[in-house]
Amino acid sequence: MNILVIGDPINLEECKLKFDDQHAYTFEQDHREAERFVAGSDLVFDFILDEEPFQAEIYADKEGANVFVNTAKVSLAELYSLSDHKIKANLFGFNGLPTFVNRSVLEVSVLRPADVELLKILCDRLVTDFLLVEDRVGLVTPRIICMIINEAYYTVQDGTASRDDIDQAMKLGTNYPFGPFEWNNRIGIKHVYELLEAVYEDTHDERYKVCPLLKREYLMM
Repeated sequence: MNILVIGDPINLEECKLKFDDQHAYTFEQDHREAERFVAGSDLVFDFILDEEPFQAEIYADKEGANVFVNTAKVSLAELYSLSDHKIKANLFGFNGLPTFVNRSVLEVSVLRPADVELLKILCDRLVTDFLLVEDRVGLVTPRIICMIINEAYYTVQDGTASRDDIDQAMKLGTNYPFGPFEWNNRIGIKHVYELLEAVYEDTHDERYKVCPLLKREYLMM
């Protein structure tokens, strides 16, 4: 397959590790530069549309194009709404946060039930299993992991335990591959903060209200 990756070099590397090197990859870091390659690609992985959703307009006249969009911080429904429902490409949401792509299962969402059949075909061609989740900000795994990171920040802020102790306890007690602060470093505090903000705005659930310490570190980046 000819795969266009729009994002950072780390995103390209994760795609190659996940889907192997049998595919031909085109890489761009800017939507305007990438637009000319969309129509000629079998598949697009757009990792950064959540950062600049107005750029969804590049898919408005790309009928038949198949695009996986990182929807950890913005839903497919919102993207369609922001584009005045002019997007003609086939859009699928996926968990494109750093460290989450190269896993055995691709976490994805669709806007319409009818899109699932095409999703199955594309994932078969990518040789990956997928988990279909609701089209909501935060998806499932990012929402859970970022909430755990947020709670860990509250624990440090209250002086209950150190970051190293929390990481060690979570790995030993829950068999998680990383502790909350290790995950925070791998994902990036920018993504963690912005995802929590987006989920809190969507749900108004106090579990996702950003810890002041996390917010301060985000603002001090």
